[in-house]
Amino acid sequence: MKFKQKLINIIKKNNSVLSIGLDPDKNKMPIDNIFEFNKRIIDSTFDLVCAYKPNFAFYEKEGLQGMKDLYKTIDYIKSVDSDIVIIADAKRGDIGNTSEAYAYSIFKTMDCDAATINVYGGEDSVAPFVEYKSKGVFVWCRASNPSSDELQKVILAESNIYLYEYLGILISKWNNRNNNIGIVAGATNIEDIKKLKKICPEIPFLIPGIGSQGGDLESVINVLNQDNIDISPYIINSSRSILYASDKSQFETAVRIEADKFVNLVKPMIFNY
Repeated sequence: MKFKQKLINIIKKNNSVLSIGLDPDKNKMPIDNIFEFNKRIIDSTFDLVCAYKPNFAFYEKEGLQGMKDLYKTIDYIKSVDSDIVIIADAKRGDIGNTSEAYAYSIFKTMDCDAATINVYGGEDSVAPFVEYKSKGVFVWCRASNPSSDELQKVILAESNIYLYEYLGILISKWNNRNNNIGIVAGATNIEDIKKLKKICPEIPFLIPGIGSQGGDLESVINVLNQDNIDISPYIINSSRSILYASDKSQFETAVRIEADKFVNLVKPMIFNY
């Protein structure tokens, strides 16, 4: 099954565009065991999400045990509901042969459904990921952190557009290969999402930055909901505001309440087709 169709299917099945970022931080976790923490998050929310997005940095920092917990988490999501999309938030990208190894690791060894990538190396760094035709490839295009403007909002002299807009044009072109590319665009930059939506009207969007980073949920949905989910599916990610909804040992109850609140707030604005 193509990635885009899998995404559409799970959005409709769970009536949700919510992705929970599984970003375990031992300084904030109510329990010490990363896999057990993730397991309890998944058990309490799997019917409320369309995706889980483990950010590799939080596992890599814990060394070998952290990577074991990452693999166990990916396998556990599949065992609970194989329809849920698993996004490897790894932001990989390099010259061709290195990107080939990164893509193999994420799509073959781990069997994730999608990956986030950096494309500073140009099309050579993108192609090895895109060649996995059933997988999704989310290009980090417009970041939510303030200093991203230093590079992404540089104006290109010949075309008088921002660098991130030109990247949107390239993404649209690269997507012609296998129709499996998406865009990562932070919720803190609404006007920029509007521009990217015009450049790439039928490409899936992955939107981080809601909640702790200050992105406005309703504004994001108003931009993305120009077409229905069948034409232009999207994922809105929330991490810290859901993961750390409680510092108590029985934190999963609070986690479910926050996830359910998100879904019930968003549902009337989305499922109008």
